[in-house]
Amino acid sequence: MLLGIHLTLLIGPTVAIPAPPTIADAIQSAQVTLNDEGRSGFQLTFQIGRSGPTDLLDYGLLMNPLLKPFNRVILIVTFNVSPQVLIDGIITNQQMSPGNEPGTATLTLTGEDVSVKMDRVKKRVPHPAQDERVIVAKIIASYAQYGLVPMVMHLGLVDVPLPTERIPNQQGTDLEYLKQMAQRHGYTFFIIPGPVPFSNVAYWGPPPRIGVPQKALSINMGPQTNVNSINFQYNALAPTVVVDTIQESQANLPLPVITFISTRPPLVSMPALPFDLPNVRISLLENAPGTTISEAYARAQALTDKSVDAVVTANGELDALRYGDILQPRRLVGLRGAGYSYDGLYYVKSVTHTLSKGQYKQKFTLTREGIGSLTPVVIP
Repeated sequence: MLLGIHLTLLIGPTVAIPAPPTIADAIQSAQVTLNDEGRSGFQLTFQIGRSGPTDLLDYGLLMNPLLKPFNRVILIVTFNVSPQVLIDGIITNQQMSPGNEPGTATLTLTGEDVSVKMDRVKKRVPHPAQDERVIVAKIIASYAQYGLVPMVMHLGLVDVPLPTERIPNQQGTDLEYLKQMAQRHGYTFFIIPGPVPFSNVAYWGPPPRIGVPQKALSINMGPQTNVNSINFQYNALAPTVVVDTIQESQANLPLPVITFISTRPPLVSMPALPFDLPNVRISLLENAPGTTISEAYARAQALTDKSVDAVVTANGELDALRYGDILQPRRLVGLRGAGYSYDGLYYVKSVTHTLSKGQYKQKFTLTREGIGSLTPVVIP
């Protein structure tokens, strides 16, 4: 690897251990994709060969039990002597390409973060007299063997259903149910690897759009430029408001449900809502019968919040050495050099790390709810 950047691989069936030299030296490239929705994943490519009597039967690496599916993989990048856990995952796929020329055979391992273990068993489980925060924390705690620590954010509305009225019922895998509950509030669920090996934070809540921004992404700024390429898209069709009437379950009366603005912490000076309100898409509230007015408003607001999260999308690539750090997903970052409309703060939705000998690239996707910088400067 380049001076100052080192990749460490831990791998094993139950407790991952440092990869032996025969495995570590064979790594050609590593790719890790971290998302704020869905599972994150990794791909490791090894060069394999048959060069001795021990390889007469098969490729030596292919027969190594450490590289078998369902083994645990932990990738750690040490950048400027600071170690960072990139991913803690499970091998789910193995692909071997023999190649037609000597030295071209490769073995590719693909995997997903440890939440894949939460998606293996479909269940029917009642959760009587428990609000969603309690259910989420309980499900996450059952996977403590993978180092999962729950981070369950506070709900604006806490609804503890009476067993005589309603019992929350899970039908599906634990991961499906966590995402289903998150969707009702415009929330997300994802796994944050680290901060130390064998530990993970299981986050359930709104996209984390509050905090100190990361080092700025710079474009068109001469020697300070650290972004290789970037492009912006404005999706004017995305913003959605709800205008509907529901039959309220407790009062048994028709009551209006209306949304017109996002409740996310603002990142821009000209958000699509309310600036584009006359042209937004108007939606009804689906599956509304039998809900209370507070439940209906929570679901309607979640739909509106979610619709404007990615009105503006920026896709780009940076060189890790020029950037001088690792771009973290699920956090804020400042951007400068693109002009007032697209400068300012963004939410980092996903980052794909690609490491090979002599190279470390990071592709990223940034999102926010409109245009116009909200701050005159960003952290350089």
